[in-house]
Amino acid sequence: MPELTESELRQFIGTTAYHRHWLGAFVLTDGVQYLAEKGEAHWLIDAIASYQPDTRVKNDPMLQDFQLWELAVENNSAVLTLLRDTNDPVLTQEIEYTDFPLSHIKLYLTQKVLMLPNEY
Repeated sequence: MPELTESELRQFIGTTAYHRHWLGAFVLTDGVQYLAEKGEAHWLIDAIASYQPDTRVKNDPMLQDFQLWELAVENNSAVLTLLRDTNDPVLTQEIEYTDFPLSHIKLYLTQKVLMLPNEY
């Protein structure tokens, strides 16, 4: 099971490098790259990238500027939600099984950069 703590992620403020996602939809900050590697969460980044061509995302002007992605984990299953802002969900995906080590994570996607909130 992957090991990752919220305090580890809080150390990331800004980024020193950008890491291109293999689908080319966006780049990752150092913090998100660390999350993907240490938390074994490349699947999470891939899921976010896979929704970028979705008409609900690409045809929404608000989502071109800013996307809030939230993953909520409970009992080894999860729900991934895309929101326009904190109270306006656009889509959700049920994830039947995950060993993601945190109970909750938020990621921001802005100007084709996926980042942790403290890197914003």
